[in-house]
Amino acid sequence: MFLEVEGLSKGFGAEPVLDRLSFSVRERETLAVLGRSGSGKTTLLKVIAGLLPADGGSVTLAGEDLGERPPQQRNVVYMTQESLLFPHLDAEGNVAFGLRLRRRPGPERARAVEALLERLDLADHRHKMPQQLSGGQRQRVAFGRALAVRPALLLLDEPFSSLDAETRTAMQHLFQRVAREQGMTSLFVTHSLKEALLMGDAIALLRGGRFKTYASERDFVEDPESGVSEEISFWHSIGRRAVE
Repeated sequence: MFLEVEGLSKGFGAEPVLDRLSFSVRERETLAVLGRSGSGKTTLLKVIAGLLPADGGSVTLAGEDLGERPPQQRNVVYMTQESLLFPHLDAEGNVAFGLRLRRRPGPERARAVEALLERLDLADHRHKMPQQLSGGQRQRVAFGRALAVRPALLLLDEPFSSLDAETRTAMQHLFQRVAREQGMTSLFVTHSLKEALLMGDAIALLRGGRFKTYASERDFVEDPESGVSEEISFWHSIGRRAVE
């Protein structure tokens, strides 16, 4: 497995948030992690990214133990629902930022940025400042900045939840397309049942500090804890009311 998490624990004070989680993710796979607010989704990603220390357990990426590595040496990018663009840089400058930081040669940097701007439909907006971009455009720029450094692992913390429904759907489709093209390995956490089913090659449920993975989408749908049956019942009841 490409990403392996074994016995990962994290608590704040006397309250355990992650309780000996163990799971793995294959290379080029997106694992969608479904969980309610406060379930520990963000804590999980921050521990993997090295932004929070674990209380126990291990994280291995491509055969290397990340335990002693600082965040900047993990080859992991953490992306949130806030685009967090640099306000003094235009769209092109934001996408190029990580490559500049890594001192990539100018021609190589220019080619990589140009390809990403085209792929993310940002070529016509390259010289716009963040405040001149729509919410969806800002998130595309943040996505491009994350992809530019070609991380081994991309961690997405409800990245589209602040967008309107139409833009969110467009970003979901964009992510799926780019993930296939780039061969990305990622963890995509969300509180949306529909989004988890749409985005994941595999699905997991984080609840009460425990992590449950599913062998198939059917197993997830049939598990009472997943909430799928409640969702189906809700829409059936709406349908009956509409008929009546």
